[in-house]
Amino acid sequence: MSVANLKSDHVDRILTKALSGERLTLEDGIALYESNDLVKLGAAAKQVMQRLHPDNIVTFVVNRNINYTNVCDTYCRFCAFYRPEGHPEAYVLSDEIIFQKIQETIDIGGEGSEILMQGGTHPGLPFSYYTDLLKKIKERFNITMHSFSAAEIWKMVAVSGLSLEEVIRQLKEAGLDSIPGGGAEILDDRIRLKISKLKESWVKWMEVHDTAHRLGMHTTATMVIGFGEGYEERILHMIRVREQQDKTGGFTAFIPWTYQPDNTALKGKRATAVEYLKTVAIARLMLDNINNIQASWVTMGPKIGQASLEFGCNDMGSTMIEENVVSAAGATHSMTKQDLIRLIRDAGRTPARRNTYYKILETY
Repeated sequence: MSVANLKSDHVDRILTKALSGERLTLEDGIALYESNDLVKLGAAAKQVMQRLHPDNIVTFVVNRNINYTNVCDTYCRFCAFYRPEGHPEAYVLSDEIIFQKIQETIDIGGEGSEILMQGGTHPGLPFSYYTDLLKKIKERFNITMHSFSAAEIWKMVAVSGLSLEEVIRQLKEAGLDSIPGGGAEILDDRIRLKISKLKESWVKWMEVHDTAHRLGMHTTATMVIGFGEGYEERILHMIRVREQQDKTGGFTAFIPWTYQPDNTALKGKRATAVEYLKTVAIARLMLDNINNIQASWVTMGPKIGQASLEFGCNDMGSTMIEENVVSAAGATHSMTKQDLIRLIRDAGRTPARRNTYYKILETY
């Protein structure tokens, strides 16, 4: 038997294992990455997805990204968005502008239900800035605040002198509903040191999510490919997320996307559509305890976003009314609610609007 046939047989055994509900190992995941049979991986991932979501529904959320500040002292080499304190282009949005952006979101047919508020790690903002802002938002609006990455929360710990648990507890009391998975990049410190020496270790990223889960909050987990990481590092990332989910069950979704190199200090090449689709499929097969895998049409474009529904994704993310971070690095795709509905329907699925917690609000 040829080497190619041996490899193909090995992949078939791994896919059979996944389809029978058996948990895949690090070695299994690496072997799937080394496989060239993208269609076979996609078919298996779609089968797993259909078992979890037999209703043929693909969801999305109507939300807005609000980047309240671009001031950041973490200086990630892959980021084109941040500005150091004192830079002529540095900003912190006024409360009034933030309120206006939230009102605009709610006004979109009365369907805007989530605000994804993230910024840089601003060394000059006191912890009270965040808690006061959340309280003011909740006094004015009935909206879910899915906000602040792990890096921002560690900055709040640093400026406040409080423990991580106390910071998250106070944020929750002030109105924070859930935490996005931004800043995960690759959950391996070799890559993290290469792309962002000052960002927290993967263990500290996970500590934020673990603490939030223990305090009764849900969060999401993300992964960014294309930093020069190996297959082992990608699979380790998935396994670390899976292990955390075993402990707490607090992740609502896993969201892989591709590094955008334009205008960044890191430069490099974009990961290909094939690499992205392979990652989506492998994530669906590896993450047996996370219900939702989200497509990244924002970085890959609508057509690849739509194709990812054949590779294990069951969610199209958000309408992304406003986005400044990946667009600063060269990703310029945007879609309305109607665009998303059409895209999902054209893929032979039923579109549905959801909330942050993946509860369906309306089916189209």
